[in-house]
Amino acid sequence: MTRIETVRLRAVLDSRGNKTVEADVLTESGGFGRAAAPSGASTGEYEAIELPVNEAIAAAREHAVPRLEGRVYAGDQREVDDTLRAADGTEDFSEIGANSAVAISMAAAKAAADVLGAPLYQHLGGAFRGGNFPIPLGNVVGGGEHAQEATAIQEFLSAPVGAPSVKDAVFANAQVHGEIGSLLEERGTPAAKGDEGAWAPSISDAEAFELVEEAVETVSDDVGFEIKFGLDMAAAETFEDGEYVYGDEVRSTEEQIDYVAGLVDEYDLAYVEDPLDEDAYEAFAELTERVGSQTLICGDDLFVTNVERLEAGIDVDAANSILIKPNQIGTLSDAFDAIELATRNGYETVVSHRSGETEDATIAHLAVATDAPFIKTGTVGGERTAKLNELIRIADEAL
Repeated sequence: MTRIETVRLRAVLDSRGNKTVEADVLTESGGFGRAAAPSGASTGEYEAIELPVNEAIAAAREHAVPRLEGRVYAGDQREVDDTLRAADGTEDFSEIGANSAVAISMAAAKAAADVLGAPLYQHLGGAFRGGNFPIPLGNVVGGGEHAQEATAIQEFLSAPVGAPSVKDAVFANAQVHGEIGSLLEERGTPAAKGDEGAWAPSISDAEAFELVEEAVETVSDDVGFEIKFGLDMAAAETFEDGEYVYGDEVRSTEEQIDYVAGLVDEYDLAYVEDPLDEDAYEAFAELTERVGSQTLICGDDLFVTNVERLEAGIDVDAANSILIKPNQIGTLSDAFDAIELATRNGYETVVSHRSGETEDATIAHLAVATDAPFIKTGTVGGERTAKLNELIRIADEAL
């Protein structure tokens, strides 16, 4: 019996010290699930709406909880999520808040898995569809919306593409992070850390490229497998009056395309996220045509885990991969719909954390369940290592 008996909501802290929504779901047979919503700083215009936490909790208690308790089975994820949408009654969860919705959605999935006595990844996706584990992309140097007085590019990401196991990949990213810290110390460059635990030194993007390249090469030589790196350029945050403004650099759309294509060639980048504005479908398509065979061009703000926006991108061949953030769309079912559409059309999927995170490790299970080739989790910090350590546990369990 997985019928939902009780849904409890509360405010808890995220990694930035802000309030977020946590949900508990208890079934009639004693199955229990707990999940917490993350929160982004660099957010797309078309994301589902995150309400102020107290408002989101009050609205969900009024509109969603009575429709779930005693009526809906946690084991039917689609029914849970359809009920949340019906209770909200809007396209973007602006009534009960995507933060309440996604917390309840994930908690229900965990409760159902608990009843079955199965790990969450098996409940969500069955046994591994392809038998592969996602490669963790680790934010090692950053700025943009995640850190002040640091790089204009938001994230420099370690990508251990040659790692023989997920455990090796996790430890390699941590080693790259540590190597960068040592290099900064050697150079006498002070550095705080940004929201995701990445180093946030007051250096130019050009200096950051040199720094990260040296670190990944050093660690790659040490561990004996290939480590590349990638970028989250968060271009929508820098797009002003038809131009891209990165620090002192101002570029037209064509200049931005040339710039990014040049970076892919020069640094053999494994991954480039949001290199252009969130409405620039045609520009994304032009860049993908130029370098899509060499690297992943990933749409985050472009697609916001939204099937309709992804369909528009597929129609013009914009990007070749999509970032998946369940809180960006509101429910696990909506996230699965985006993953399935992407996979059918040859797009890679990258499951992702947010800059404001919790200890919740649902995305680790989601990435494994859907055979995602990559997962963005960060490299250090309790809320980041919660996902990484969970990946290691899942891999150990599967052996």
